[in-house]
Amino acid sequence: MMDHTSTKTGQPYSIGLALSGGGAKGFVHVGILKALQEQGIRPDILAGVSAGSIVSVLYASGFTIGEILDMFGTPHISDYASFSMPKDGFFTLDGLEKLLKRNLRTKRLEDLPIPVIIGATDFDHGKAVKFEEGDIVDCVIASCAIPIVVRPKKINGVNYVDGGLLRNLPAWTIRDRCHTLIGANCVPIATGPHKPNLLSAAHRAFDLLVKYNTIADMDMCDIVISTEEAGSLSMLSIREQKKLYNIGYQKAKQIIEGNKLLKAQKQTENGR
Repeated sequence: MMDHTSTKTGQPYSIGLALSGGGAKGFVHVGILKALQEQGIRPDILAGVSAGSIVSVLYASGFTIGEILDMFGTPHISDYASFSMPKDGFFTLDGLEKLLKRNLRTKRLEDLPIPVIIGATDFDHGKAVKFEEGDIVDCVIASCAIPIVVRPKKINGVNYVDGGLLRNLPAWTIRDRCHTLIGANCVPIATGPHKPNLLSAAHRAFDLLVKYNTIADMDMCDIVISTEEAGSLSMLSIREQKKLYNIGYQKAKQIIEGNKLLKAQKQTENGR
């Protein structure tokens, strides 16, 4: 087993990667991972919220970049979410749940080859929480459940919703565990006129919310990859996956190529 301990600082992992929520904009994260991979940078620990949690667990399970993109090849949001009677949410994530159960190679978080921490919101007690163990699919669905839009996920009697409600960039969950922390924010605020429909209003409200709750977590990161170019695209724009992937890839490539901090970290790793 490879020793990932940082001998320089005593933190247990060398490079950590925190992936924000963002709905379909999560394809940005896949492009970021591709750019990191090309530079020989492999995260030793990941943290994810909502879409970031999906990408994190698939990557940690051993899926290639191409396999992750192919898994979400259908451009229809209805394949992942279903309309329900609006008691506590207009949609359920049954389709996403089935897709993950069908494809994931590991059932529990604590058994993943690369450690993953999933951020969510305890809706009953109003606090940000992190899942470090438990059923992967349950934890991911909890982290993706946008309040009002999607039904909360109940785990052990507690209702959980989207981690982005309070902390959309889960840097806080792994800051003390890694020497170098990279944060990827795929939901910079969209600009332009508001569209007069319910989903558009929910998206805009969520964008405004996460714009401000990511500031503290971005400050915790050593490197931040923020994709403003994705700001004008919808959180439901699955058909734009290639565009989002390329945005993430190009932005990450621009930031990490020649980054002195990452170069020093790689040299430390190679010198062990």
